[in-house]
Amino acid sequence: MSYAERVTPKELGFFAPAEWDRHEALWVAWPSHGNLWLDGLEPAQASFTELVRAIASAGENAAHLHICVPTEEADEACARALAGVRHTRHRELFGDIWLRDTAPIFLRNAAGDRASAVFRFNGWGGKYALPGDDTLAGRIATLAGYTRFDSPVVLEGGSVEYDGEGTVLTTRQCLLNPNRNSLLSEEAIENALHDALGTEKALWVTDGLLNDHTDGHIDTIARLIAPGVALCMEPSGASDPNREVLIAIRRELEAMVDARGRKLQVHVVPSPGLVEDEDGEVMPASHVNYLVTNDVVVVPLYETAFDDATLKAFEPLFPGRRVIGVQAKAILAGGGAFHCITQQVPSAVR
Repeated sequence: MSYAERVTPKELGFFAPAEWDRHEALWVAWPSHGNLWLDGLEPAQASFTELVRAIASAGENAAHLHICVPTEEADEACARALAGVRHTRHRELFGDIWLRDTAPIFLRNAAGDRASAVFRFNGWGGKYALPGDDTLAGRIATLAGYTRFDSPVVLEGGSVEYDGEGTVLTTRQCLLNPNRNSLLSEEAIENALHDALGTEKALWVTDGLLNDHTDGHIDTIARLIAPGVALCMEPSGASDPNREVLIAIRRELEAMVDARGRKLQVHVVPSPGLVEDEDGEVMPASHVNYLVTNDVVVVPLYETAFDDATLKAFEPLFPGRRVIGVQAKAILAGGGAFHCITQQVPSAVR
């Protein structure tokens, strides 16, 4: 692995490919920390296992799974749960399973070379400083063996969406939050994104979901699903706790023009509506925190009346891929869903 200090990925022709492009590998981490998950650990492991088996259902076309396990005990438990699934386990310390935010963002250039973009990580604005999380991206970059680029900005991977054609989508609530990059202006953050991700134009949504401890990560509210096409949620009834913000997000997206001059075409799927934890607190449940892989799209469900309608709404959006629903409330209890716990490595070719 070479280490690039004085040049940016963009200067060397690297960019973050669209997530619907072909994946070579996928990085995840086995839920392991009983002190964090408490009684929810086994349900989280069961949901994780179902997610991984859904990914692996593509057979030889599935991206290779790299799984971080922090201890020998976790290694053995993961091996038992995933018996028969092709994967590689890595003994690595991590704070929790949110690899979308703590792993590198993997890049590619026109020649098919890959690279790792490593951002600074400060525990989602200082909320959760867990041992190992702030160095995990660098360690995974070393394991991957690609050229490593370090960015000076604090950023989690779930806060950005990109189309591989110059557009990056994010939220002001997160990236302009003073708990991350308090000394940087909006223009400076945009320039840092373009340098690191090889993009040219930033599109800004304002706010995220209620009680989202990530301060409005874009991957829970709006996704880019094809060139010039975005996906968000519509409110599920008058009692939807995110009714007003979901309406605002759709309006903002419909007014956007991407880096290629295309006005965004916006599709919607139902919101999960009101989803509460065991204490009656509203959870930031999202159907758009899905994972798209080479052959399947794994959609998080929450045992609500909108599960079936959501799956039907997804089916025409990803032609050529099977849509699989997996219950995700056990993962959401820790703060996110399936996109939040995965980070893809692009193939050398599309």
